Amino acid sequence: QVELVESGGGFVQPGQSLRLSCAVSGRTFSPGAGAMAWFRQAPGKEREFVAAIRWSDNNAFYTDATKGRFTISRDRAKNTAYLDLKSLRPADTAAYYCAANIRGRPILTTIKSRQFYDNWGQGTRVTVSS
Repeated sequence: QVELVESGGGFVQPGQSLRLSCAVSGRTFSPGAGAMAWFRQAPGKEREFVAAIRWSDNNAFYTDATKGRFTISRDRAKNTAYLDLKSLRPADTAAYYCAANIRGRPILTTIKSRQFYDNWGQGTRVTVSS
C-alpha cells in the first residue's frame, strides 16, 4: 500500500514563498520508472497540473503559469518530492495535491496527466492574500 503524506501549506502574502513536501511510504520506486507530480484545485475549478518530476532522471515538467516561479525536486534517499513556490500570487490559492506513480514509465504526454497517477495525497492548502 503506497501512502503519500503532504506538508508545508499555509497562509502567505503575495510575493512570499512556501515549500511543499510529499513523502512516499509503503513501496519503493521501480528501477528506472516512476514519477511524482503536484496538482492544484481552486474552489469551483478543475484540478490542474502544476509540475512533475521523472523519478529516474530528475527531469522536471511545468506549465507556462508555473515555470520560473515553481520548482519541483526530489530526494531519492528520502522518497520525497518537494515543490518550492516563489513569488506567490492570489491566483495560486488552492489545495495542492501530491501524486505518484511508482511503476509506470512516464512520457511527455502522460506525465502531466491526472490519469497517469494512481496514488494521491490528501492535499495541503495554500492561501495567498494580503
